[in-house]
Amino acid sequence: MIELLEPSGSDDPGDSNDPDEAVRPGPLWRHALWAVGVTAAGVALGWATGLFRIGPEQYGLPSTAPGNLWPYLGAWTATGLAVAVALRAAAARVPLYAPGRIALVLTALGTRLSLGWRPEAMVLAAMAAAALTAALLWCAFALRGSRAGARPPESSSSVG
Repeated sequence: MIELLEPSGSDDPGDSNDPDEAVRPGPLWRHALWAVGVTAAGVALGWATGLFRIGPEQYGLPSTAPGNLWPYLGAWTATGLAVAVALRAAAARVPLYAPGRIALVLTALGTRLSLGWRPEAMVLAAMAAAALTAALLWCAFALRGSRAGARPPESSSSVG
């Protein structure tokens, strides 16, 4: 299952041996298909875990509340797609650790929480913004680390 989320094949033989942290080049259709697949898996996982209760009655996570599911599933499909696209775009440029797992977990968690508690529109938007912020921070750390690693070494000799 993990191999589907994180393909270990690499086009560049100079890549590191760690398949979780590799640059993922390729055609646009492959990136788009990956983003759609990870999003669909995350929403499906969140929906499937919503079929049962997690934890005790006092403080556990409730099962899916009765009512219309489609607005929440649609909102988390759009959010999950944005998260997956951001992570995959960064992974195509620099080594990024586990973009598939991050996108899957953020999407599934948001879907599961939304289906259990049915938040209002503003709370749902805040949850989506938090997921996007987490993904963008993950990308920013990778991009920053890559840029810092590409600097030429500074000379220690001083003139004068």
